[in-house]
Amino acid sequence: MRVRLGYQLSITALFVAVVLTVGLVLVFLSFDRARSISRSAALAFIDRVADHTADRVDGQFKDVLDILEVLRQLQPVETGAILDNPPFYATLAALLRRHGQLYNLYVGYDDGGFIELDVLDRAGPALRAQLRSPADAAFRLSIVEQPKDGSSRIRYTDYLAPDLAVIAHERREADYDPRERPWYRDAFQPGAGAITDPYVFKAANLIGYTVRVPFSERRREVIAGDILLADTDAFLRTQKLGTSGVVFLFDDSGRVVAHPRMSEVLHARAADAPLDLPRLDQMSTVDVAQPLNAWRQGGAAQQIFEAADGRTYVAAFRSIKTAGASGLRLAVMAPLDDFFAEIEAGRRRLFFLALGFVLATLPAVWWIGSMLSRSMKALAVETDRIQKFQTDGPAREVRSMIREIDDLGQSVATMRTVVRTFASFVPKRLVQQLLATGDALRLGGSRREVTILFTDIAGFTNITEKADPEQVMIRTSRYLAVLPAVIMEHGGTVDKFVGDAIMAIWNAPADDDDHVAHACAGVLACREANRRLNAEFENEGCPAYRTRFGLHTGEAVVGTIGSADRMAYTVLGATVNLAARLEPLNKQYGTEILVSDAVRQRVADRFAFRMIDAIQPKGFEATVRVYELCGEVQERVGVEAGNGAR
Repeated sequence: MRVRLGYQLSITALFVAVVLTVGLVLVFLSFDRARSISRSAALAFIDRVADHTADRVDGQFKDVLDILEVLRQLQPVETGAILDNPPFYATLAALLRRHGQLYNLYVGYDDGGFIELDVLDRAGPALRAQLRSPADAAFRLSIVEQPKDGSSRIRYTDYLAPDLAVIAHERREADYDPRERPWYRDAFQPGAGAITDPYVFKAANLIGYTVRVPFSERRREVIAGDILLADTDAFLRTQKLGTSGVVFLFDDSGRVVAHPRMSEVLHARAADAPLDLPRLDQMSTVDVAQPLNAWRQGGAAQQIFEAADGRTYVAAFRSIKTAGASGLRLAVMAPLDDFFAEIEAGRRRLFFLALGFVLATLPAVWWIGSMLSRSMKALAVETDRIQKFQTDGPAREVRSMIREIDDLGQSVATMRTVVRTFASFVPKRLVQQLLATGDALRLGGSRREVTILFTDIAGFTNITEKADPEQVMIRTSRYLAVLPAVIMEHGGTVDKFVGDAIMAIWNAPADDDDHVAHACAGVLACREANRRLNAEFENEGCPAYRTRFGLHTGEAVVGTIGSADRMAYTVLGATVNLAARLEPLNKQYGTEILVSDAVRQRVADRFAFRMIDAIQPKGFEATVRVYELCGEVQERVGVEAGNGAR
């Protein structure tokens, strides 16, 4: 059995349900939106930190490469004039002072020659103590020279003051050959990068890279410098990423190169333990393998992932472009809840507050629902009568203390009056279309593009003269019932009947973006319907009604014309006149459907046309190309294929 509820009860229940549902859902969605915004903000912030840090590290490498390129052009470097050359030493010292990330600069030659200038303080007190350098020394200059007489190579070591004055001097047999070192030897390997893999400088007990620039394969000489990443560790510690976020550098083999806690890890190792770079799993309790692999496989540089500790993390990765073959990477990672912990707490509080507020307003909602139900029920009854065009009799005015409902009641009353007035001189079908489109029901019009159809029955005068008038009226009524129905099925509106002729329009009053195609399809359907109707007429022994069609599209003035007591919704303009001129031309060319070039251009890919003539209709200055509408393209192709098969 069908359950039916009273209107007042159903409206009230619906209103309460909507208020409860919408209210609680809006509270939830608002915070869900806030969470989404927080996630986006966290990703954007992580992205900016990653870009800033990557640019910083990239800048370090690029600066050093620029320095090496400059040094490579100096004559002392090119000629090997490195012994007793104070101007050259001053140049090296100036470059080291300018670029704080450099620990030293040096050049290796293919004959075993070597020059190196170190900044002692940048390696920390451990190196100074190991070398037993003078306390006031700022630089150490080491030169290995290959004597021209072929005797043993000599190593000269000078400790220099800040002004490059010699404080101490040493001379001994060379125990160092740059040609045996990886930074020199590997520089000439195919695909060798400008930056070596990260490693621990044994003497300085610090992590860094060697940046090198080989002269050429022929000269076999390399100029290089060492970058210490201690400053990078300090820089990473300054990045503020919530309470537990971190920024670190690592290479392709998973070794951590720079980390805010790197110094702690290195100092915590056993005294006799090898000084190796720590692995990723040693530096972080969060497994970043999943987002890292996703990035390496072409995924986004920003990742949100769930960790084993149950927390959601946001991470960003960057490649250090200038690091080249060394494969240096940057990672920025922080727990997502660090960014919106306060929002989550506020969300829970406001959710319960909203729930309490909605429950407290239930009595008021019941009263409002009861009041609305009476007014809305009256409005529903009145609009239903208008929809059925039951507009006779006195109007029933619906009033309410709620302004919107009261305005709606007056609008319904106005609509009832308009429908009753307009339906007295316009077909109800047209009134329904006008109401659906919201067009103003008043004298006047607007310019818009429409497609116009004119039809006429060939030889209708002769038919009426020879046939019984009553039969003519019956058959014509049957004819005028079939074609308008087909036109309306294809989105058209019958504007008027002039005897046996029909005028129809598309794209008015209802909007139709594809009105030209719909009009063409409608005309073809009318032709088929006319043929079927003529078959019935011939079976009844009556003459056929052979229809001619004229179709054109263009701009026209569409609206209501007439006077206060008699109005008509129609279209006016040259477009209408041209469509009317096309219809009778069928008699001249022996065709059924003539269309303008404007119609053909719009739907040439969907319908088949045959060129007829170029004419200058009466009242038109321009020449108009006229075509016969033959059928749809698929239909035409199928017919041609069938003819070819035969």
